Amino acid sequence: MTTAYWCILVAGVLPYLATITAKAGVKFDNNNPRDWLAKQEGWRRRANAAQANGFETFPLFAASVVVAHLAHAPQGRVDQLAMVFIAARVAYLGAYLADVAPLRSLLWMTGLGCSIALFFQGA
Repeated sequence: MTTAYWCILVAGVLPYLATITAKAGVKFDNNNPRDWLAKQEGWRRRANAAQANGFETFPLFAASVVVAHLAHAPQGRVDQLAMVFIAARVAYLGAYLADVAPLRSLLWMTGLGCSIALFFQGA
């Protein structure tokens, strides 16, 4: 299994880290967790938004890794781009929680750029 494939797993799990962060340390309504999260403010609300964004970015990233593998792109480059994507997404979560919007946007664009670059590696 390649590093890039492992990065797909990490990218798929990262949104759950944001969810756990949003719910940590407080009693939340597990019968209506989405309603409860929608009423949160500050860093908890931002953690929930980061979770949603993580799920939104995941399909393109995962598909791009698979396309790069199917196209027999250079494995070192594929692994490198996948790891940069993961690093950008971890930093994105931190920037979102810290409410640093310009950095968050830059990190989001970095992740998107990695996904697009992965897709074209086999071209």
